[in-house]
Amino acid sequence: MVTIGMNYQVLPGKEEVFEGACRKVLEVMDGAAGHDHSQIFRAIDGTPAQYLIVSRWNDESAFQAFIQSDTFKKVTSWGRDNILAGRPSHTTYREG
Repeated sequence: MVTIGMNYQVLPGKEEVFEGACRKVLEVMDGAAGHDHSQIFRAIDGTPAQYLIVSRWNDESAFQAFIQSDTFKKVTSWGRDNILAGRPSHTTYREG
């Protein structure tokens, strides 16, 4: 198993739009090969509109296949152009 932390900074006032888009992405992820489960978290202190998606996959290649999909690319392009305040960062946590 591998856990991916996906960090996002959202433009002020776009939080609801981002959260709605994330719900849809999480639904798609649920059907992706190798996906175990994912959750989204929002920072309550410090920087407003900061989010973390924690996603567990059977292995890193399954996650890489998902982020290379046309669906994911369309969502990330839309997010970059409309709701994100900067480039997202991803961190991989390996077990064992």
